[in-house]
Amino acid sequence: MDPERLARRSVPPSTMSLLGLVRHLAEVERDWRNWILPEDPAPKLYGARDADFEGAVAEQELVDGAFADLAREQAATDAVLAAYPDLGVRVGKDGIAVRELWVHRIEEYARHCGHADLLRERIDGRVGQ
Repeated sequence: MDPERLARRSVPPSTMSLLGLVRHLAEVERDWRNWILPEDPAPKLYGARDADFEGAVAEQELVDGAFADLAREQAATDAVLAAYPDLGVRVGKDGIAVRELWVHRIEEYARHCGHADLLRERIDGRVGQ
């Protein structure tokens, strides 16, 4: 999809767009690592609050950067989680089980895949596929 379609917002006042979802998921991957390794938290990628959605504008460089950010952040989270083969071990300052982090990660992607499908329907008009 071109940057214009990726940045197209759902319906006002929502700021949700496909590009915003990509940026949001990159931010979420980083947040999960911060839960696991709270002693050295990584800074926000896009800024405070809803900057991941607000800053999702139709520029090819921004689109390319968002997809690169997501791939990098997913790989980094995968590497951290791979260090814990015992899914019952509790990590981070809150003592969250690694299993719980995996389940939450899956839930987050599933929820946003549903959002992405609705946004895609609005863009291309195809439904029920």
